[in-house]
Amino acid sequence: MVNPKISHRPTICYRSMHPSDLEILEQIHSDVFPIRYESEFFQNVVNGRDIVSWAAVDRSRPNGQSDELIGFVTARIVTAKDSEIADLLRYDPSKGHQTLVYILTLGVADAYRNLGIATALIHEVIKYASSIAVCRAVYLHVISYNNPAIHLYKKMSFKCVQRLHGFYLINGQHYDSYLFNYYVNGSRSPCSPLCICDFIKIGSEPSSQDQLCSMKKSFNFLSGCQVEKRVLVTFFVTCMKTGLKTVAAKLRKNEEKMVKWPKCKETLGLVPVQNKRTIKAECSGCEYV
Repeated sequence: MVNPKISHRPTICYRSMHPSDLEILEQIHSDVFPIRYESEFFQNVVNGRDIVSWAAVDRSRPNGQSDELIGFVTARIVTAKDSEIADLLRYDPSKGHQTLVYILTLGVADAYRNLGIATALIHEVIKYASSIAVCRAVYLHVISYNNPAIHLYKKMSFKCVQRLHGFYLINGQHYDSYLFNYYVNGSRSPCSPLCICDFIKIGSEPSSQDQLCSMKKSFNFLSGCQVEKRVLVTFFVTCMKTGLKTVAAKLRKNEEKMVKWPKCKETLGLVPVQNKRTIKAECSGCEYV
């Protein structure tokens, strides 16, 4: 797929960040993000100081720009026990030093969007995290109104585990943030509050056979998670109540569909309830059953 903003067919390649990328890196950050970053951040990125990064370039770009930055992803390794998502992991202190990879920024130049570059850059991060035996997950924050980014992370199997109210402060206004995790090296979620809420919502409003199947899957999923007993009890009670309500609703529905037939003592015949007025006029000894 060729972006109409590009006059040639791009040949996208990925490499490590170089000090020569500094100016373009700052420019794309300024174009993409509403948040301004300190110059120290960019210096740390291009020089690899406590930050790992990947750059996307277009090798077929003319006029000596074949190695010029068109996309990037920056990340930092953090210890699991000191991270903000320690409570969202099955963290076991007895297993020693465990780490996480936190994605700091991800951006693509406007002319090169919708070419799969962001997806490829995230794959580089996941591959890197998976190569670290003690790494448990890749995680990141995304502002609540950035629907394209949210769709991308969900498509790549990231799990939305938390909503942080007022996380960002931009131009004096607060915005919520979603926290996304991607578990690596056999790790899995101990069930986040958002997951539990989704399961209970499904259980409280099953409108189809598919949702009832989802309840069954939810039960199996929750059984393998580290969830507080009171939450499990709430979920199971909700499901039981829902089951009873569903059965009662079906019985009422079937009852409404049934045609009531009156029995006449004199003729011992059955006549439909729709003819009730006629029956009363012609046979006063009718008994409706």
